[in-house]
Amino acid sequence: MVISMEDVEHVAKLARLYLTKEEKKMFKRQLSDVLEHARIISGIDTSDVEPTSHAIPLANVAREDEVRPSLPVEEAVRNAPWSEGGAFMVPKII
Repeated sequence: MVISMEDVEHVAKLARLYLTKEEKKMFKRQLSDVLEHARIISGIDTSDVEPTSHAIPLANVAREDEVRPSLPVEEAVRNAPWSEGGAFMVPKII
């Protein structure tokens, strides 16, 4: 499918692009090639292909949640430059 120079200029105007004559010629050829590929792809029979949301199947790879012991609060805040009541303290930023 070949698009017209007016189509290229219209798309450029919508995208707020200022193109030179050489750029318009280049984009006309490139956009025509893209539309030709889309035409070819649209002709492929996909009636036996199940619709999917992703190209490959996705599986959750995260482990199951389980309660495990963690650091004691005192050890977690031991190296903090400033802590109070078992919490990290930071300077107030306004």
